[in-house]
Amino acid sequence: MNVEQGFGRRRAGEGTDMPDEGAALAARRRGRMILGGVIGAVVLIVAYFLMHGGRKDSDPAPAAAPTVTYIVPGKQSVTNSVSATGNLAARVEMPVGISGEGGMVTRVLVQPGDWVAAGQTLATVDRAVQAEQTGQMAAQIQVAEADARLAQSNLERAEKLVGRGFISRADIEQKTATRDAAVARVKLARAQYGEMRARMGRLDIRSPAAGLVLTRQIEPGQIVSSGGSTLFTIAKDGEMELKARLAEQDLAHMKVGFAARVTPVGLTQSFPGRIWQISPVIDAVTRQGIARIALHYDPAIRPGGFAMAEISSGAVDAPQLPESAVLSDEKGNFVYLIGADDKVRRQPVKIGAVSDTGIAILSGLSGNEHVVLSAGAFLNPGDKVTPERAKTAR
Repeated sequence: MNVEQGFGRRRAGEGTDMPDEGAALAARRRGRMILGGVIGAVVLIVAYFLMHGGRKDSDPAPAAAPTVTYIVPGKQSVTNSVSATGNLAARVEMPVGISGEGGMVTRVLVQPGDWVAAGQTLATVDRAVQAEQTGQMAAQIQVAEADARLAQSNLERAEKLVGRGFISRADIEQKTATRDAAVARVKLARAQYGEMRARMGRLDIRSPAAGLVLTRQIEPGQIVSSGGSTLFTIAKDGEMELKARLAEQDLAHMKVGFAARVTPVGLTQSFPGRIWQISPVIDAVTRQGIARIALHYDPAIRPGGFAMAEISSGAVDAPQLPESAVLSDEKGNFVYLIGADDKVRRQPVKIGAVSDTGIAILSGLSGNEHVVLSAGAFLNPGDKVTPERAKTAR
């Protein structure tokens, strides 16, 4: 029995030792697997950095700077011109009204667009009352002249009798005074008659000078009075003008006598003119002044119309660029320049006359810069470029 029990205990002890050895073996295997995984991960990370971080020669090469053509414009003599707009008007506008007492209009003798001479009758006013008054004045002259003749005859007879003692010297002086008063009454009657005739003549509405009738505000049967509204408007000698509005900086360069070409709105034809007067003041609100351009008469030039003008202010030495080199945006006109570092920069400019040969640059360039010839719209300030000078046209 004891032997069996001892054997049973040994079997039981053997059964408890075997599971501990298997667990240790499994733990060792798991450790080896984890270590192998860590080593593999490290190898992969090192390989990645060797492939993507350390190989400088595999980086993409930077893009090459675009080639841009430029010109050096220099300077040449160009005609400096300034554009302006304004309203057409008569150079000397003469409003004509009635200068007499007025009355009912009987005739109107001219129409707008007619040419009239100085003193020509434009319209007449009824003169029936003035005619009667003039006749009365003429009769008074005749009465006064008769009294003067009688007084002169009495004086002459009295002078013949004074030597015989029949008439005293005092009587002679009295008759002389009577004669002088009669002569004075004749002069007075004639003056009154002349005044009445002048008043009657003023009933004719006349042109103060030769010119072109622009407007007519009168019809037969209309009642007019002295000091009333304008009845006719006449352009003296038919001369017209454009009241060109100019910015104060442009007006400062204008002079009387500068030539201009004026184009009314709606027409392609332009008319020659010259500045004859420059406004001495600047509008405080618009900062503009007026240059008055004299024009000869033409039926296409209608006062009150709108027109554009190109004013030539003489020749200047300035750079001239092709249209492709000049750009514009909301900030104004500009060009692109290439600096010594081959980088693009923006340069604001003020343009002048535009012709078939190019655009004159009045300010902003000296003429020695490297100006981008074209493709400026695809550039930005600060861009690096490869400059290439344009070939000179032969």
